[in-house]
Amino acid sequence: MGRLSQRDAGPSRRARAEVRSALGGRSVAGQVFVLQVVIVLLLVVAAVVALVLQVRHDSTTEARNRSVAVAEAFANAPGTREALDDPDPTAVLQPRAEAARKATGVDFIVVLNTDGIRYTHPKPDRIGKKFVGNLAPALAGQVVTEQINGTIGPLVQAVVPIKDPDGKVVGAVSAGITTAHVGGTADEQLPLLIAMAAVGLAVATAGTALVSRRLQRQTHGLGPHEMTRMYEHHDAVLHAVREGVLIADGEGRLLLANDEAQRLLHLPADAEGRQVVDLGLPPDTADLLASGRVATDEVHLVGDRLLAINQRATELEGGPAGTVATLRDSTELRALSGRAEAARERLNMLYDAGVGIGTSLDVTRTAEELAELVVPRFADFATVDLFDAVLGGGQPEAGTELRRTAFSGIRKDAPLYPVGERMRLVASAPQARALRSGQAVLESRLAESPGWRAQDLERTSQVLEFGIHSLIAVPLRAGALVLGVVNFWRSQKAEPFDTDEVALAEELVARAAVSIDNSRRYTREHTMAVTLQRSLLPRSLPEQNALDIAYRYLPAQAGVGGDWFDVLPLSGARVALVVGDVVGHGLHAAATMGRLRTAVHNFSSLDLPPDELLALLDELVGRIDQDETQEGDSAPVTGATCLYAVYDPVSRRCTLARAGHPPPALIHPDGSVEFPDVPAGPPLGLGGLPFETIDLELAEGSRLVLYTDGLVEDRERDIDVGLELLAAALERAGETPEETCQVVLDSKLTARPSDDIALIVARTRALDPAKVAEWQVPSDPAAVGRVRADVTRQLTQWGLADLEFTTELILSELVTNAIRYGGEPIRVRMLYDRSLICEVFDSSSTSPHLRYAAMTDEGGRGLFLVAQLADRWGTRYTPGGKVIWAEQPLP
Repeated sequence: MGRLSQRDAGPSRRARAEVRSALGGRSVAGQVFVLQVVIVLLLVVAAVVALVLQVRHDSTTEARNRSVAVAEAFANAPGTREALDDPDPTAVLQPRAEAARKATGVDFIVVLNTDGIRYTHPKPDRIGKKFVGNLAPALAGQVVTEQINGTIGPLVQAVVPIKDPDGKVVGAVSAGITTAHVGGTADEQLPLLIAMAAVGLAVATAGTALVSRRLQRQTHGLGPHEMTRMYEHHDAVLHAVREGVLIADGEGRLLLANDEAQRLLHLPADAEGRQVVDLGLPPDTADLLASGRVATDEVHLVGDRLLAINQRATELEGGPAGTVATLRDSTELRALSGRAEAARERLNMLYDAGVGIGTSLDVTRTAEELAELVVPRFADFATVDLFDAVLGGGQPEAGTELRRTAFSGIRKDAPLYPVGERMRLVASAPQARALRSGQAVLESRLAESPGWRAQDLERTSQVLEFGIHSLIAVPLRAGALVLGVVNFWRSQKAEPFDTDEVALAEELVARAAVSIDNSRRYTREHTMAVTLQRSLLPRSLPEQNALDIAYRYLPAQAGVGGDWFDVLPLSGARVALVVGDVVGHGLHAAATMGRLRTAVHNFSSLDLPPDELLALLDELVGRIDQDETQEGDSAPVTGATCLYAVYDPVSRRCTLARAGHPPPALIHPDGSVEFPDVPAGPPLGLGGLPFETIDLELAEGSRLVLYTDGLVEDRERDIDVGLELLAAALERAGETPEETCQVVLDSKLTARPSDDIALIVARTRALDPAKVAEWQVPSDPAAVGRVRADVTRQLTQWGLADLEFTTELILSELVTNAIRYGGEPIRVRMLYDRSLICEVFDSSSTSPHLRYAAMTDEGGRGLFLVAQLADRWGTRYTPGGKVIWAEQPLP
C-alpha cells in the first residue's frame, strides 16, 4: 500500500511542481502566465471604468433630452400661455404641472414669468420665489439646458420659452430631473458587470493556466535563455543539413528556405516572402510546392538535377496552414535505381515468359505468346519464323524454307514479312548466320548492315524508312534441334540494342524454345493419334438400299477420343447401325475403339440379335480390362457404351439394344420427334447383366438419329437439357439426312466440344412388295420340283432369266437340306434388291456346315455347290429356327 501511495503521489507532485514553476515566472511558461493574467486584469478594470464613464455620460444625455422634451411639451400645451394671463396662474397651472410631472417621471416642472418668478413647483412653499438658473437665453427665445446642484440634488434642467402668437416671450417652463433617477438602471447593472468580469477573470486565469501548463510541457520548463539557445541550435542545424527544407504558407508564399534548398533550386536572394510560382522554378515543381498536396519521393527535374521531393501539410496536427517540403538530390541514386529497375523488369519479363509462354500445346499459339510478351516491354516489333516441318510436328531440316509464324508490334503497318509468308534466307542475312552458328546475332544499326539488306533490297529499304533501325536475331534451339529464328526489332527508342539486351533475348528465346518443342512433339503425337483414329473409323459407307444415311464426326478440341460409328450390311437386305464410345482420350482410347469396332464387325457377320451381340461385346471388354490390368503398364478401359440397331426393309422393323448409351431419337414422317424407350442396359465391361431389345415398326421415310454423349452432355448442363435442345433442333431439321445433320451441328449444342461427337441420321426405306417372293414348301422331296418352277416364273417376271440355272441349283440344294435335316414349317423367300437373295426357313436350329466330299462319297456336295455359285451364303438364327441364305450378284 505504501508503494502504491507513493506511485499515486508521484504524478500529483509533478503537477503541483509544474503549476508552481508556471506561477513562479522563472520559465517561459510562467512569464507568459503572469503576463496574461495582468493583461486580463487590466482589461477587466478598463471595462469597468469605461462602463462607469459611459453610464454617467448616458445618464446626463438622457436627463437633458427628457427635460427638454417635457419642458417643450408643457410650454406648448394648450392653455399654458393663456393661463399666464389669468389673475391666478398658479391655481390653473399647478395641478397641470404636477400631473405632467408624475406622468413624465421628471423631478419638477416649473412655470416662470419673464421675471423668473415661479408659478408652479413640486414644493408649494417654493412658489412665488425666484427661479434658480440661467433664464436669459430662454427670454431671448432659446432653449437652454444646464447641470446644477439644486435643492433636490444634482440635476439637469431645461428652460423653454413660452411665446404668444406674435413670437414674444411671455414666460418660460423649466423641467428638470436628477441624474440619480436617470442612471439608476445602469447603477443596478454595474454589480452584475463586476460579477461577470470576476467570472471572466477566473475563466481567463484558468485558461491561461492551462495554456501555460501546455506551454510548460512543450518547452520542458525551459527559460528564455534556454529557448534562445535551442532556437539558435535549430537554426544552425536547419541551414547546415544536406537536405533542402522549404516552408510555405497556405497561400503559396515562401516563408523559409534553408541553404541547401536555395542551392538545389537556385533561388534568388529575396525568395522568402514571395509566391513560390514566381521564383522561376520548373512548372511541375512550382505547381507541387504551391499546391499543398502530399507528395512522397516525387522526382522532379530541376536544371540538371533529379530532386526527390517529400511534402506534408503543417495543419494536420493543429499547426498553421501551409506546407513543409524536403528536397533530396537523387541524381546518382536515380541512375543506380534505373539500372536496378531495368534488372527487375528483366526478371519480371523472364518470370512472365515462364508462366505466359506455352499455355497451350499449339506451336503457332506458343510462338504468338512469345511475340506478344516482348512487345513493347523489350522490342517494338517481334517476329517468329519456324521451319514448316516444325509446324506439322516433324523435325526441321536445315536449308529448307522458313515460314513467318507470329508477329507482334506497336503498329500493324510495319513493312516486315507478313504472317504466313515463306522465305528462303540468303547466307549473309543475320537470321541465316544465327541458324548456322546457333548463337544470337546483333545488328546494332541496320542501315549499316549490307548482309541484312541483301535479303530483299526493296523491303529492307521500306523497313529503314519506317524507322526500324536495330535487330537481334536469336535461333530457337531445343537441344540439338534448331526450330527457327526469333527477330527483335527496335524503332521508337533511339538507342540500338546492346549486348546486355542480347543476353536477355537469348534467355527469353531459350525458354520459349522448350515450349515450342513441347508443342511440336505434342502436335506430332496428336497427328499420329488422329491418323490412327481416322484409320479406324469408316472412310466410306457401304452400298445398301435399306437406309439413306448421313453422318458427322467432330473430334474433341483437345486429345483424341474413342467415339466410333459403323454401318454394316446384313443378310436379307437388312442393315445394322452401331454407335459406340470409349471413355477417355488419347492413343489408348483410340486403340480400344478400333478393337471394339473390329469385334462388332466380326460379331455382326454371325447375324446375331442386338442383345446377343452386346453380350459378346461386354465379355470382350471385360477380357480387355483383365489383360491390361495384368500387364500393369496399360490403363484398363474405364468405360464403353454402345447402341446397336438392325433395320429390316421388308418388314420395316427395327430392333435396338443399348449398353449405357444415350437413347436414339426418332423423327416421324410428319416431323414429330420422340426418344424411344430403349432399355438402357449397363455399360460394356461390367458383365453379369443381360441386355434387352425393343422392336419398332418404322413408317417409310422415318429418320433414326444415333449419336454419342458428346452431343448432348456438357459440364455446364444436365443431359436432360441436352436432349431437349436436340429435340428442338431435330424439329427444325429438313427432310434429308444431310440437312438433319447440318441443322443439329449448326444449333451449337456444344460450342467447344470437350468430347468427340459421332452423329448418324438414317432415313428408312421399304422394299417394294413386288420385289419379294415367298412360298411355303411341304416336307416332301417332290416339292423341290415345284419350287424350281415357281422360281423360274418369278425370275422371268423380274427380268432375271440369266440367273435361273444357278438360282434353281442353289434353292434345290437348300430346300433339299431343309426337308432332309430340318423341320416344318419350311419357307422359301427371294428378295430382289441390290443382289438376288435366296432364303430358306425351317424350324430346326441345327446349322449346316460346308465340307469337302471324297470321290467315293455319295453326298456332301450341296453346300459346296452353293458356296461356288453364290457370292455369299450363311446361316441366320431366328426365334423359330434358322434361315439359310445365299446372295447372287445381279447381271
